[in-house]
Amino acid sequence: MKKIVKKSAIPLYAVAVTWVLYALLFPLYRLPHFLLAIAATAVVGIVARLFCKDVVEEVPEEPVSTGNEELDNMLAEGKAAIEEMKALDIAIADEAISAQIVRLQILAQRIFDHVESHPEKLGDIRRFMNYYLPTTLKVLRAYDVLEDQEVEGENITSTMTRVESMMSTIIRAFEKQLDNLFSAEALDISTDMVVMEQMLAREGITEDGLKQAVKEQEAAAEDSAVQVSAGEITLEL
Repeated sequence: MKKIVKKSAIPLYAVAVTWVLYALLFPLYRLPHFLLAIAATAVVGIVARLFCKDVVEEVPEEPVSTGNEELDNMLAEGKAAIEEMKALDIAIADEAISAQIVRLQILAQRIFDHVESHPEKLGDIRRFMNYYLPTTLKVLRAYDVLEDQEVEGENITSTMTRVESMMSTIIRAFEKQLDNLFSAEALDISTDMVVMEQMLAREGITEDGLKQAVKEQEAAAEDSAVQVSAGEITLEL
């Protein structure tokens, strides 16, 4: 929801009426009265502003279309899921679970942001959207309901304990999904790094390249020495 603040027009009307009444009752062409009129209208304006509060209206935000219907649906579902996580974070009293929910929100938002920037990866998060995300929300909803019961029954306690122990695994699943989205980038960067390392080594810039360059220079020097020795002329008298 988007909030729109509408300022009340009553203070402006009050100032205008005060100025008109003062002008009718006193000679504004005299400096003292003119200054008093300014002071009076300022006081009236401040008082009216205190009593007439701004009106805040909430209107639904119009969804921004990317031109890709499937991507738009994913972004809408993702936004709704994150909003529900925020509500569950507030509703659930357990601090450890709340902290883990915040972590899930961050990971989910990064996943959606990355796919929004790379729509070709929509297919890579279908299982995440169709199973992991809705199931996570279902588990958190159940935990919220069980926590509100304030009863230490066997079923309630065992289920809550199981959810608590499972949260770290769910976080790892979200982290893995985010990491998998960068597999192509990691491969491209790795390939570029290998090529650059090879070029730097040939130029003798890397440590291994420097060692190889020194060996090549030493070998070249030895070859030159052998050639000079073989070409020497000895004169005997």
